[in-house]
Amino acid sequence: MRMNDAPLIPPSPAEEDYGPAMREAEPAPLLSDRDPLALFEEWLREAVKSEPGDANAMALATVDAQGMPNCRTVLLKGVDAAGFVFYTNIDSAKGRELAANPRAALTFHWKSLRRSVRIRGDVEPVTPAEADAYFATRARPAQIGAWASDQSRPLTDRFALERRVAEAGLRFGLGKVPRPPHWSGYRVKPTTIEFWRNRPFRLHERLVFERAGERWTSGRLFP
Repeated sequence: MRMNDAPLIPPSPAEEDYGPAMREAEPAPLLSDRDPLALFEEWLREAVKSEPGDANAMALATVDAQGMPNCRTVLLKGVDAAGFVFYTNIDSAKGRELAANPRAALTFHWKSLRRSVRIRGDVEPVTPAEADAYFATRARPAQIGAWASDQSRPLTDRFALERRVAEAGLRFGLGKVPRPPHWSGYRVKPTTIEFWRNRPFRLHERLVFERAGERWTSGRLFP
């Protein structure tokens, strides 16, 4: 490393680094009697206003047949009392893993707000009607791409993908692009939702909700 190069890993902040910006007025405490889904939607709305990228981006963790964890970033496309919805090629690695073990974990990290949400739960497919309705909202190139891509499978070179995109485009011409049979969505039905909020000196605030039948119980965790 050259002498004028910045370190690859930033150093941990010293006490003097926690200046006024990081010692803002104590925020109102997270309330344990809140509906966690309503609180999530509130945080997501705030993230949409402040995040420079995709505020709905989330890390999705699954497990393969050998028990090896697998993680990637996907986009949240729906949230309600039933759960958190995303769409993908069901023949992809994530689709195959969820078919064998229909459980998953999600993590949202909103750096601009210094907040994070972690979710764990069972996974179920969305209905064909739900998948059709969302697919119809996608841009036409994305619809054609869904037909062209064998997601997660080996690709010889970029030209092979571009050729398949061109072939799919010719196949559908100017007509409507239907949803491919290998493309659908999943709903993560939360059993645990944890809210994390940054506080100075790593003394963060953590509030966890756990589903108990039709209700939620809540508690706080050490940082």
